[in-house]
Formats: sequence, C-alpha cells, structure tokens
Amino acid sequence: MEQNLSLYYVFHTVAKKGSISHAAKELYISQPAISKSIQKLEVNLNTTLFKRSSRGVTLTADGEILFQHTSAAFDALMEGEEILARHHALGVDQLRIGVSTTLCKYILLPHLQRFIKAYPHVKISISCQSTYQTLTLLEENKIDIGLVGEPTIQKGFYFQPLQKIQDIFVTTSSYLEHLELRSGGSDLFQTATFMMLDEENITRQYINRVFLEHGVELSNVLEVSTMDLLIEFAKISMGAACVIQEFVQEELDSGDLIVLPLGLTFPPRQIGFACRKNEQANPVIEHFLHLQESPLL
Repeated sequence: MEQNLSLYYVFHTVAKKGSISHAAKELYISQPAISKSIQKLEVNLNTTLFKRSSRGVTLTADGEILFQHTSAAFDALMEGEEILARHHALGVDQLRIGVSTTLCKYILLPHLQRFIKAYPHVKISISCQSTYQTLTLLEENKIDIGLVGEPTIQKGFYFQPLQKIQDIFVTTSSYLEHLELRSGGSDLFQTATFMMLDEENITRQYINRVFLEHGVELSNVLEVSTMDLLIEFAKISMGAACVIQEFVQEELDSGDLIVLPLGLTFPPRQIGFACRKNEQANPVIEHFLHLQESPLL
C-alpha cells in the first residue's frame, strides 16, 4: 500500500487531466515516467485502468471505480491539511466558554456547532452559571468567552452583540379564562401567579426594575430555577411565566401558549459574547467571534 501511494497520485492526476502529457507538466516528471507508473499500478492491481488513443486516455470501468475512491481519498487529505493549517494559525487549541443554562441551550449550541465544524481540533469546555458569575469568571481569567446579556458596566470587557431578545409573560388561554372568572376582571398583577427566575438572576432583576419603574407590585410570585421549567409550568397552567419570546415562539405560533396582556412592554435586551479586551486579538477567540457575525434569528 505504501509503495502504491505515489502511483495512485499519478493515476489520479492522469485521470483528472485526461492526458499523460498534461499530467506530466503538472507533476514535473517525464511522460515515460508517468506511463511506467501507470503500468506498474495496473500490474499491482491486475487490471487495465486506461484506454489509450491518439486523443489521450480515458478511464476503463475499473479505472472509473478507482478514480472515485482516489478522489475521495485526496479530498480528505486536502481537508486534513487545511485543518492542520488552521490549527497552526490559531496557535492554541482550547476555548473556555461560560454561559447560563438557558442561553447555552437556545443560543450557544447552534453557534458552537458551526465553530466545531470549522475548527474540530479546538478543545471546548463549557461552564454553566449566572451572567454575573460568568463575568466574574472572565475577570478571573477562568474562562475565555462569556455568552451574556450586555453588561451595564463593561469594565475591561469587549462585548460583541449577537442578537436582541424580548422578555414576555406567557400562559395558557385556559389559565387566563379561569383567572378572569375567579377575579371578575380585577388587576392581573394582584390576582395572577407570576413565575420568574430567582432574585439573583439578571433577567429577574431586569424585570423587577421595569415593574418598579411602572409602579407595579406583584402579590403572588413563584420562583423557579430554570427557564425550561418556567416554560413547562406555563404549559400546564400553573401561572404566567416570564420567558424570552424567541425561546417559545413555536408554542406561541401553535397556540399552546399566549402572551399575558399586562399593558406594559419590556424593552428588548441585547445579548452577545464578552471577552477580556486584552484577549480580543487571541486567534482562537477572534475566529470564534468571526463565525458569529451572521444573525441566528
């Protein structure tokens, strides 16, 4: 097999060019040497690979089969060389990412898939925690990139916006109907059960600020640990859940969930990737951020 590798490449070049003379020019070897290599390969494989004529050479049936496989093999080798070149260009082989569980599932994974496909050699590690904890890990150089809501105080961070998200409260139509029957159309803020993430969560704090600005006080609050649970609890009519609209768009379109009419809206928030400013030019970080330029939604 090892002895045949160079013969296979000669064969592949001749088949691609359809001419021994053209192959000889590309390979910088003589035409007799090309012919000798082809003959040797044919002897090794005990078959005839080319039909020869005054107009050049054409593949036999066996030659066609072999050419299909050499094409796949040499394409794979070229791809491997390109991956190695990118590897050497990056100079590093690890990327540490911090993200909340919710953003990891709905936002990070699709982008990560593209990066891994382009740079499969880079070792990825992911830690899930709150946005505040993610920013702390960035400061402490324990992660390289954080997927976060735009920090109000960016300190030494570089922030690349990724997309805007819209906070809403959702519930089922049956919950809203029963609520209106029980309360007789009273103030929703006093009668509905509002399900939200815990007080330490940046989304919860943002919602609290908006409510405070509008003078809204909630009577019944149920704290839930993850947004996935919020969505599931809303689906079974436990109350009205504070979620990100983009994450429940399918349920809204199908009618499984509806938007609770609160009479106020929450300004959209920007999320994106943050890294330390002095690490922005790091090749692996730069390549990761570059792949995120096309919007997700």
